[in-house]
Amino acid sequence: MNDAMYIAATGLQTQQLNVDTIANNMANAVTPGFKSGRVNFQELMHRDALQAVGAVGDAGNGIARGTGVGVGSLLKNFSAGEVKATGNELDLAIRGDGFIEVQLGDGSTGYWRGGTAQVTAEGWLATSQGQLIKPQIRVGKDAKGLLITPEGRVLHHVDGARDVELGQLDLHVFADPSGLRVLGDGLYQPTAGSGDAMPLRAGSEGAGTFMQGYAEQSNVKLVDEMVNLMLAQRAYEMNVKVIQAADEMLGMSNNMRK
Repeated sequence: MNDAMYIAATGLQTQQLNVDTIANNMANAVTPGFKSGRVNFQELMHRDALQAVGAVGDAGNGIARGTGVGVGSLLKNFSAGEVKATGNELDLAIRGDGFIEVQLGDGSTGYWRGGTAQVTAEGWLATSQGQLIKPQIRVGKDAKGLLITPEGRVLHHVDGARDVELGQLDLHVFADPSGLRVLGDGLYQPTAGSGDAMPLRAGSEGAGTFMQGYAEQSNVKLVDEMVNLMLAQRAYEMNVKVIQAADEMLGMSNNMRK
């Protein structure tokens, strides 16, 4: 049996996913806070039983033979995007490493990279999608005069009066943030690959700092994505040629005459 066709088919499948990932990166090149993704490839192997005693190799395990390529994982690149001023006091960016802990709709915990916050009808500070920020901070129904310091102190400033401290925001860091599970809307959940969240005070022990009135832009680099797209296209093309060559070889075998 000609295995080349099946091996090349795995190449077509993985390169299609690679192109889809690149397309998603390019489509989100101007999405605030977007983190680009990449496909992690891995070689597929299986072990053949040895056909003869004394053949080279480990008789107990057989000979490892490549059977194509597979997708090991889809990873996120958490390098920082450009931070731009917006003038909106409910826009919150994180300069450096860290995530904000939030409560998801099902009661579980998620982690938010920052973006546009809002004040709920009950007066709680939340993400733009309505997830409550933890620890829960009540700011009242009017967010005017809200101040968030780089260290995460949440204050209410009233002209002619002293600032009232409403709460403290901390950041959470991960050993490998690229292993986080993507939930969408800038939300993530930890996995075995990312490790558990480690709470830190903003600005300490390698954690980032808060920037109120700023928004982090997408970290997609369009030039890199164009180069990656061309490489994926060429890899796809070469796998197609392998299938064509294998098909021609089968045709030659079928047309043999005794």
